[in-house]
Amino acid sequence: MAEFPKARDFFESSRAAVGDHELRRKLESASARHLDHFAEVKAEFPPYDDERDAAHRIKTDAIEHLDELLIELTSKLEARGCKVFFAEDAAQARDYIVELAKARGAKNVVKGKSMTTEEIELNHALERAGIDAVETDLGEYIVQLRGERPSHIITPAIHLSKEDIGQLFSDKFGIEYTAEPEKLTAEARSRLRAIFLNADFGVTGVNFAIAETGTLVIVENEGNGRLSSTMPETFVAVMGIEKVIPRLEDLSHFLEILARTATGQKLTTYTSFITGPRREGELDGPREMHVVILDNGRSAMIADPVLREALNCIRCGACLNVCPIYRRIGGHAYRSVYPGPIGSIISPNLFGSAAGYLPFASTLCGACKDICPVKIDIPRILLHLRWKESAGEHPIRWPRAIERARRGTRRFAKIARHPRTVRALGKFAAMVLKPFAHNGYLRRMPGPFGNWTKYRDFPRPRPHKRPAPGPERPPG
Repeated sequence: MAEFPKARDFFESSRAAVGDHELRRKLESASARHLDHFAEVKAEFPPYDDERDAAHRIKTDAIEHLDELLIELTSKLEARGCKVFFAEDAAQARDYIVELAKARGAKNVVKGKSMTTEEIELNHALERAGIDAVETDLGEYIVQLRGERPSHIITPAIHLSKEDIGQLFSDKFGIEYTAEPEKLTAEARSRLRAIFLNADFGVTGVNFAIAETGTLVIVENEGNGRLSSTMPETFVAVMGIEKVIPRLEDLSHFLEILARTATGQKLTTYTSFITGPRREGELDGPREMHVVILDNGRSAMIADPVLREALNCIRCGACLNVCPIYRRIGGHAYRSVYPGPIGSIISPNLFGSAAGYLPFASTLCGACKDICPVKIDIPRILLHLRWKESAGEHPIRWPRAIERARRGTRRFAKIARHPRTVRALGKFAAMVLKPFAHNGYLRRMPGPFGNWTKYRDFPRPRPHKRPAPGPERPPG
């Protein structure tokens, strides 16, 4: 896999993204639409919070008994004619799929939407093997044409406007420019339909895997997952070990909350239940089906009693929509397949300590925790990872300005433990800075405080006043 970017790269890309006002407009517009739709469907579904509680309990229990559930799932899948492969890391998963495609003589691969295949960089591996892989989800197709990775877990092209896409299609396909979404969608559909018909190998992700029945569930809105899994002769489903849930009856709790939180729908357009390859007498489906179950650092997360909660994630992307950091810099600034709050806690464990800076890309405002459909306490996990990084043997090499700020914060933390010292410093600052204040605010501040006043004013410090003594309490 490609080397993970350093912390300096993240700060440079973040600085550039913050300065891109057009990008911010696109992100704010798309995120606001998501949140408005979510608020509407949540308000008309009173059991929403009860379903969140149920989903949280089911996922927590599933992670507790993951080894047993994976054994049960494997047994049921194999009984239905599937071939199951456990991949310890991304390289094993990539190699298995590429070698399988080569052995079957595949030339054209169609891919349904899958963040897990992004995680293992499958497209690049297939390309190196001389195999043409095409993303068939519209958003994924668009970013693939641009040579980019997705900017969002659910809406990969959230950073693009309809005008951007119109220009892309005009440049790539030689068609007349249009920014009408209906015409752009029709153009993509006509091209992708021909690709589906000629594909001999299909790959998708998995939203849920039901251990009780050996059923794989794919949830989507465009039908690309259904076409990728049924039309080619060979089909491969790729899933993380955390996607398994115990029983078929558990699924309804997740279907009630996933679409509502992710896209503001009551239910997604397509929910496919896959139970194996084509059986005798059946007309549809692949002749051969493989399931690749990926670890890639997830077992290490289970071993951490705080971090394991992150594996409850159902990849709805809602935490990105409410995150004040994500909404200003977009997904590409994170330099990770998984951006936003959830990406900041899983990326360091999937991609190693080089991604250790991501837990610091948060205000800890708690909006992500409030919206999470499975009630993951993301701020708590972020703080846990920050502590682990600070206490680690190989701390992050921060850019100089950030390191100065971190040292300053640690010094302030020591001072803040002494109230008399804080009051004395407050009086001193109020006296010294009073001549420089304008309408009660400071436009410029010296030293490291200058980073704040580059972009905003700072309230002028005022002397601390002791509260007036209250009335004496009666004896007894």
